[in-house]
Amino acid sequence: MPSTTGHIGINVTNLDRSVEFYGDVFGLARIGGSDAAGRRFAFLGDGEKLVLTLWEQSEGRFNAGTPGLHHLSFQASSVDEIGVAEQRLRARNATFLYDGAVPHAEGSQSGGIFFEDPDGTRLEIFTGSGMSERHAPVADAPSCGFF
Repeated sequence: MPSTTGHIGINVTNLDRSVEFYGDVFGLARIGGSDAAGRRFAFLGDGEKLVLTLWEQSEGRFNAGTPGLHHLSFQASSVDEIGVAEQRLRARNATFLYDGAVPHAEGSQSGGIFFEDPDGTRLEIFTGSGMSERHAPVADAPSCGFF
């Protein structure tokens, strides 16, 4: 039985903008794809494997109010690595759902930053330790619930 995610496919409105965003924020490189009219897509990898596929086949913005994707979460190795990503996102004027890095729950060692990509897809970069001294933005639910 499979136990790990293979890759994630995301519909985007502007392929070039999204390739740049995911490359800058997550360090992913374009490893394939197509720029043919009506069939634009990109494969993004981390040097070892395919991580994301971006498909330019949507309009509008991500709608969190409909069934389907809730958010995507990426694991960082440390709080410092989250800080670097946060600075990159702030330089891009990204939309944050909380102000900076927060724990998943009050007193939790794990936590991270919660933000949107250019099309409004909700994203998280988290680490498993080092967050317990910070305060959770939501008292009675996980921060990644976006309540």
